[in-house]
Amino acid sequence: MRFYGLQKMTLLDFPGRVACTLFTGGCNFRCPFCHNASLVTEWDAAGDSLSEEEILSFLEGRRGLLDGVAVTGGEPLLNPDLPAFLERVRALGFAVKLDTNGSFPDRLEEILKKGLADYVAVDLKNRPEKIARTVGLASFDFAAFERTMTLLRESGVDYEYRTTVVKEYHTVEDIAAAARWIAGAPRYYLQAFVDSGALIGEGLHPVDKAEMERMRAAAAPFVGLCEVRGA
Repeated sequence: MRFYGLQKMTLLDFPGRVACTLFTGGCNFRCPFCHNASLVTEWDAAGDSLSEEEILSFLEGRRGLLDGVAVTGGEPLLNPDLPAFLERVRALGFAVKLDTNGSFPDRLEEILKKGLADYVAVDLKNRPEKIARTVGLASFDFAAFERTMTLLRESGVDYEYRTTVVKEYHTVEDIAAAARWIAGAPRYYLQAFVDSGALIGEGLHPVDKAEMERMRAAAAPFVGLCEVRGA
């Protein structure tokens, strides 16, 4: 595997852990508001990347200083070599958090069955009726996403869902419907959209704090915890 970014320490990306964050390249979605757009559209042309061995060497030197590794993207589960890499991370004694868009349940199942993830964060892009448009595709594989939902419910692994809220894509009713879809999930976070200046789409705006709070209140009855991040 190769990695296209390394944040050497974070207290935010992996709940309860002092972690580093690894960024993989490539994604099967084209969300107009993606804040890591270069990892979606230009990653294969990037000259700067880190090999698996370089990452493992870095982790070896951080044993005792870090206790977790967060793997994000792009979409990490695009990489068939990810389980083998996570086995090596585990062997160094690190906990693992995995970010995913939920569209690769077979690879997620392998990771969960092997005990290679301690925490999974799934991007819930929108309510079912609007999700294809939101991810920039003509269609959306509902069966794959719903299998991911089932795997997480039955795995015993801690997990969350999260939605990046964009004025042009989300309403209070949309967020309530999305929360109803994942009813019973332990955590659902609403993330404030931030324009990185290098988005796939154009003309996008954040939702104001009052509207975010209305969204949170509408979603809260369906999940264990619903909170706003970054607003």
